[in-house]
Amino acid sequence: MSELVDKGLKAKRESKYVDFKRRFDPDSVGEWCEIIKDIVAMANTGGGVILIGLENGGEPSGENVEAVLRLDHATLVDKIRKYTGCDFSEVEIHEAKRQEDPVAIIEVAEAKVPLVFQSAGTYESAGKPKSAFARGTVYFRHGAKSEPGTTDDIRCVIERRLESIRSEWLDGVRKIVSAPQGSTVSVFSGEVTESRSADATPIRLVDDPNAPGYRLIDHDTTYPYRQTELIAVVNGMLPGDVGINTYDILAVRRTHEIDGDARYCHRPKFGSPQYSDAFAKWIVEQHKQNNNFFEEARKKHFAQTHSDS
Repeated sequence: MSELVDKGLKAKRESKYVDFKRRFDPDSVGEWCEIIKDIVAMANTGGGVILIGLENGGEPSGENVEAVLRLDHATLVDKIRKYTGCDFSEVEIHEAKRQEDPVAIIEVAEAKVPLVFQSAGTYESAGKPKSAFARGTVYFRHGAKSEPGTTDDIRCVIERRLESIRSEWLDGVRKIVSAPQGSTVSVFSGEVTESRSADATPIRLVDDPNAPGYRLIDHDTTYPYRQTELIAVVNGMLPGDVGINTYDILAVRRTHEIDGDARYCHRPKFGSPQYSDAFAKWIVEQHKQNNNFFEEARKKHFAQTHSDS
């Protein structure tokens, strides 16, 4: 679990970064509008988590969260795009327990540029029109509430971005200052290309703690896929009559402990996991060897999830 998710599970009350919801019905337009408002507000405020299946005081509500856990990541991203016009994919759904009751957690990463609503979040409730947010508004978290932004909110966004850039600069300066005497400083562009040098030494990632260590230059290159892209790549490699979705990836990750395997997965401190080409190829190879690979993973994950129920 990420630091944000762990913080949410331990929280006793709602805050700027933690929100409790008694339930969430993916078939309800109104509930989609309200949860999209909270997701966007959290992204604009620096990230956070929404725990579904909890009362306002943090006690389990007893509501069934299976429909939320089955939500496809692409569906969530499409809903955000529908109202903001942005492909904000830094959201992930987790399954966890609080007091032995299952909860669904939506983890939201920070948006580097504030998300603005381009469409109004209107719906009907009890036969009356309601509006979760208006077109052209920018929402932020004010305590435990998601509200339209203020000048101070925009100032905080700028300060967070400046602090991030300042930290990157200082980190680079520290590396140069602490380098051994006689070291050579090399500057690389953000793009890492395949080496054509005959002197290049090929390496592979292993679990052996005694193996020589090599620093990964760019995680975005080594682990190029978020979950949506991974699913698209794997489906393109699988036979035409076979397709996987978000739940299949979740089941494979949990039953084969993928998140802890550096060959296949990288978890940023703030943000959703990233996956390697090796993981995509591994999934396809497992299905090639066993046509029931995905079905078995789903059954095993279901059994693990409900073993304590």
